[in-house]
Amino acid sequence: MEKTDLLKKGGSEGCSAKLPAKDLQEALKNFSIKGHPNLLVDVSSHDDGGVYKINENQAIIQTTDFFPPVCSNPYEFGQIAASNALSDVFAMGGTVLTALNIVLFPFDLPLSVLPEILKGGQDKVLECGGVVAGGHTITDDSLKYGMAVTGLVHPDRIITNSAAKPGDVLIITKPIGTGVQLAAKRLGMANENSYQLALENMKTLNQKAAIVMQKHNVKCATDVTGFGLAGHLLKMAKASNVIIEIDMDKVPVIGNTISLLQEGCIPGAAFRNLDFTEADMQFSEFLTYEQKMLAMDAQTSGGIVMSVDQNSANSILKELKAFYPETAIIGEVFSAKKESGLKLNNKKK
Repeated sequence: MEKTDLLKKGGSEGCSAKLPAKDLQEALKNFSIKGHPNLLVDVSSHDDGGVYKINENQAIIQTTDFFPPVCSNPYEFGQIAASNALSDVFAMGGTVLTALNIVLFPFDLPLSVLPEILKGGQDKVLECGGVVAGGHTITDDSLKYGMAVTGLVHPDRIITNSAAKPGDVLIITKPIGTGVQLAAKRLGMANENSYQLALENMKTLNQKAAIVMQKHNVKCATDVTGFGLAGHLLKMAKASNVIIEIDMDKVPVIGNTISLLQEGCIPGAAFRNLDFTEADMQFSEFLTYEQKMLAMDAQTSGGIVMSVDQNSANSILKELKAFYPETAIIGEVFSAKKESGLKLNNKKK
C-alpha cells in the first residue's frame, strides 16, 4: 500500500476539532431534549453519554464520537478514535456491547487506507469484549473517523459526573498533554519519545478503570477529552453543586509537554477552553502560566477522573496503578457555599 500521511488529510487533530464549548452552549441555550421516565441520564448534566433504562436490571449507554486524524498511521488512527469513543461507556461504569463505524472519507485519499482504519477500530472493540455491527460512510473534504457505541450498565450502578461529594478526593488514571504533543508534531517541534508516549496513552482503553470503579462502588467520574481537564472538571463541579480544587503539581504529564508549553506550543483549543471556563474558576497566584494552559489542553482519548471516598482512595489508587502506572490523586471536593466551580492551585509554592 502506498504510504499516505493522514495528518495532511484532516483538519484539527482529534478532540481539538470539537466546537468551542462556549459557542456550543450559546447555540443550544434555547434547545432542550424532551424527557422520558426511562431516560436516566440526558444532556442536561453534560455527562459522557445518555442512559436509557430497558428493565429493572439493565440500562443502555449510548454515545458517539469522531474526529480528524491524530497520527499518520491509519491503523493507529483507528485504534485511537475507537478508544476515545468507547471511553464514554467506561466512564459511566458500563460494558461495551456494540459499535457502529462512522467514516467521512475524501475522494483524493487511497481507498486502501480505509480497511486499515477500520481494523484498528475493530481491534479495540474486540479487546474490550464488544462487536462492530456495521457503520456508515460518506464522502467529505477531510478524513474523519469514529464510532457510535452502545453499552450496558445496571440502573443502580450508573456512574455519572453529578455525584461528587464534599470530602471526596479526585483520582486521574492517565497523564495529560496529548493536545500539546499533537500540535508539536504538526509544527515540527515534537520529541519523538514524548510523541510516542502520547500515542500509547491515547490507545489505552479505560475499561480497567470502569471495572475498578464498579468494584469499589464509585458513583462519580468523567473522562477527559476535548474540553480539557479544567472543562470536564468544571462540568462535574456544576453538575454536583460542589467546589473542586486541583493541585496542578500532582497532575501527571506526558513527556516534555511542559517544555513545549514554555516554548509557546499552545494549541488553539486550549484558548477556547479557557474562554469557556475562566468565569467559573479561581487560579492560585502561584500557578504557572504553563500549568494553567495545561489544564485547558484538549485531550484525545484521555483518562478517567473519578471522585472517590477518601477512605477508599489508597486502595483504588493501588489497583489502578497496575493498569495505569501514572495514576495519581490530584485534588479534593468541597462544599459550595455560594456557587459551584473549580480552583487550580500550585501547592508546592
